[in-house]
Amino acid sequence: MGDPGGIGPEVLARALADRRLRRSAHFRIYGSEDALAQACERAGIEPFWWSVEAREDLIASARSQDVVLVRLGDAPGGFARAPSRLGGRLSFQWVEAAIRDVARSPDDPLAGDAIVTGPISKQAWKMAGHGNFPGHTELLATRLRARRVAMAFVSDRLRVVLATAHLPLMDLRNVLTIGRIHDAIDLGHRACVDLGIARPRIAVCGLNPHAGEGGQLGDEEVRLIEPAIGVARDHGMDVRGPFAADTVFNRAVEGEFDLVVAMYHDQGLIPVKLLAWDSAVHLTLGLPIIRTSPDHGTAFDIAGRNRANPGSMMRALQLAVRLARGRRPAAANR
Repeated sequence: MGDPGGIGPEVLARALADRRLRRSAHFRIYGSEDALAQACERAGIEPFWWSVEAREDLIASARSQDVVLVRLGDAPGGFARAPSRLGGRLSFQWVEAAIRDVARSPDDPLAGDAIVTGPISKQAWKMAGHGNFPGHTELLATRLRARRVAMAFVSDRLRVVLATAHLPLMDLRNVLTIGRIHDAIDLGHRACVDLGIARPRIAVCGLNPHAGEGGQLGDEEVRLIEPAIGVARDHGMDVRGPFAADTVFNRAVEGEFDLVVAMYHDQGLIPVKLLAWDSAVHLTLGLPIIRTSPDHGTAFDIAGRNRANPGSMMRALQLAVRLARGRRPAAANR
């Protein structure tokens, strides 16, 4: 569900109110029943879930239901519309439970095929004592022992993968390497194939203005990015660049490229959120499981007002189902 004081309960309630979506898979919610019920009441939605305690026998017995809410900590008195220790503790606890279940053996009746995470507050996680994890991506990578991961963003108009993600901009010099750039290209290529693009055309951004102007505005393009592109080409990938970041996204939107690899968080996220604010989906690459999430934060400022757009959450749920079906044909019938 994400942080119960944010818009996670609202967008989840409104997305799963769609009966066609509910019929597409079996959904298990880890979150606050009180927050979900209040969100439904504000939106005029009839409750649509079967509620059980966090016990394996009860969860297994409820598998015939389209949507099961697993009660694992709550606060019937309500949640703060701001980062809080309680919100951080519960949202961390819920995603940990989801990770445990999706990591189960495929033959286990409680195993999941994908995780969709609602927005969390990094500040709240820190307040709850989990500040060593900047976000879901880092927690998932640690718990699932993923050697390399990358954040990707998928929309109808633009697909983007980040070479680096949650770190201060000034730390790029110490983090950006040929290997990290190549990993983003390679993982992005594989994701495009999973999404049905047989021969992905990939563009790679430069780090510096004008992609370094041949070394006049920085040498990272020549020293790091071009070698990474060369390795990817040697492995048969259709990769071009490095390109100036202020023009390459337009070229991708116009159909020249299927994917853009950005060097840092805001370089890639600004165009995605400008073009597909309510429909883009975050897809974590490199994990042994499928993980998607809506492309927005907790939005505490509008939480509890029934104003949050559920479009990105709905797309995140739909993409998770689609990818799970592709990986495991019987997944939707679990």
